[in-house]
Amino acid sequence: ASAPPAAPGGRYGVTPDEEQAGPLGGAGRGRAGRGQFMDAFGNACSPGFDPDRDLQRVGLANQTTMLMSESIAIGEMIRRAMIDRYGAAALPDHYRALETICSATQDRQDALERLLDAHRCDLAVVVGGYNSSNTRNLARICAERMPTYHIAAPACLISADELRHQPLDAASGGPAAQAVTRDWLPADGDFTIAVTAGASTPDSVVGEVIEKLTLLAGPE
Repeated sequence: ASAPPAAPGGRYGVTPDEEQAGPLGGAGRGRAGRGQFMDAFGNACSPGFDPDRDLQRVGLANQTTMLMSESIAIGEMIRRAMIDRYGAAALPDHYRALETICSATQDRQDALERLLDAHRCDLAVVVGGYNSSNTRNLARICAERMPTYHIAAPACLISADELRHQPLDAASGGPAAQAVTRDWLPADGDFTIAVTAGASTPDSVVGEVIEKLTLLAGPE
């Protein structure tokens, strides 16, 4: 995660996901001690950040490629904390959420959810750079429902027996983060593969991946 420059005199905290954001709820209600909050956010907030002082009025902004469902969950956590502490009538004075998620990112996440709701798929192949946050989030959505492989290029589809990919829990980046999985195709010859791609993945690359999948997974 990254922190944009705050306004002069402004304070900020950065959290990568809903789990790490948990202490915000207690601190926002004024129920978590300074030590408890700083244990979680000490290296991810502005110098001199004081939860007792600086969580009285909170604005939420997201990395543009963040997973939308997670952004909503974190926002709801903060909103509930502010209501519990100050009351619903005073909420506008204590909490604001900014719509900063890229529309292309949100459109792809929504389209993927609709695809997976409408069709039973046996595995998913997600195409995009290994440092791409929006591609990794698409892979997370798929992985909640089926085996999922995040690949960077058609060449990652080595054969019907081997596939090179970046595991969902791996640190993004170079070759050290990649793995080769054998027997990645379902044993049953009758299966459906979901294919999606990050917002910056060229359509031509997606087309090549689909062609290679058809070749590898098609009838012999």
